Amino acid sequence: MKTTELQSIKQRYNIVGNCEALNRALDVALQVAPTDLSVLIVGESGVGKEIIPRVIHDNSPRRREKYFAINCGSIPEGTIDSELFGHVKGSFTGAINDSPGYFGVANKGTLFLDEVGELPMATQARLLRVLENGEYIPVGATEVRKTDVRIVAATNVNIRQAISEGRFREDLYYRLNQVPVQMPSLRERGEDIVLLFRLFALQMAEKYRMDKIVLTDEAKHLLMRYKWPGNVRQLKNITEQISILSTERLITPEILARFIPQDQETTQLATIRNEGEHSFENEREILYKILFELRSNVNDMRREMSTLKKQIEDVQVGTPASNLPATPLTPSHLSSLTTPLTPLTEDAEAEEYVEPELESLNLNDLGRQMLEKALERNGGNRKKAAQELGISDRTLYRRLKQYGMDK
Repeated sequence: MKTTELQSIKQRYNIVGNCEALNRALDVALQVAPTDLSVLIVGESGVGKEIIPRVIHDNSPRRREKYFAINCGSIPEGTIDSELFGHVKGSFTGAINDSPGYFGVANKGTLFLDEVGELPMATQARLLRVLENGEYIPVGATEVRKTDVRIVAATNVNIRQAISEGRFREDLYYRLNQVPVQMPSLRERGEDIVLLFRLFALQMAEKYRMDKIVLTDEAKHLLMRYKWPGNVRQLKNITEQISILSTERLITPEILARFIPQDQETTQLATIRNEGEHSFENEREILYKILFELRSNVNDMRREMSTLKKQIEDVQVGTPASNLPATPLTPSHLSSLTTPLTPLTEDAEAEEYVEPELESLNLNDLGRQMLEKALERNGGNRKKAAQELGISDRTLYRRLKQYGMDK
């Protein structure tokens, strides 16, 4: 893209900065705009991802049609299907009229789905169908409807990780990610940080009719060394604070340091864990899961021991062969057990088989902790918790009842 064309786009959308990564993102947006390909914008929160879908829509053949920006993370899970795909009258409490939903209203236009990684799994399936053939069914309806909508999505989560954790559909990811756009974080934009500070300072001075704040050279270096975990949004907030609260208009490093957070958590770069990086939290979760499964195996072993004892008793008292199980009892059945059988006595028959070492691990407490953590991570959703633990809903409910957590 020519420099003059790029500068024209920046002026039109009030985009400040000459970072190469930012220019590349704008270039991709302009190239893909004339098409109907789906676009997935990836970047940290606060980097300005909402600019890209606006650029795409305004430079596309759909620019005269409607444009809607939807924050998927702000819509409750129980109503998001109705918001996106509409509903018919009486389909649920409060549905007093038919609603076309965003996909109905935005027909021929563009939908920007921000925080698409927060969509529930059921809604993801509906969205995939729309992307594949333009068909959807409103909540409570029986007829399929058609729509022609251009989808631009954005996310600040690691979609690859969400897929591996079962929180995002892989087929939907590839359908949305026909053209990826990577928005750079503020800390990667170098001198753009100073340019943005000047812009926000000028806006505050004009809005409140005050003298504009100006940075010294040393303050500029301090501004560029900070990690900016909140990106452009955080920079704007700090600039506004300094403009209002500072009595000095020439901002030195000492003045600037009073407004930039100094605690370790906010000044450190947000690290992305590599697959090989050590994680004690993950190890603890894995251990909980192994012990939880081990407890189930011990219970199964106890039941098998009880069955084998009954078979041996029947053999000892001369039970007719017709009453024995179809599969004969062989030495291999006994050798498959981890603990050998002891000779049956009157006392042994009355006692329940117990594995001393496993019992000492207090598996009840570990199993309970595992369930509590899984439910906490999934917001109390039992179905999702069961999927995470790799057990059925029925088994989960049985465990909850066993631990007194079913209330």
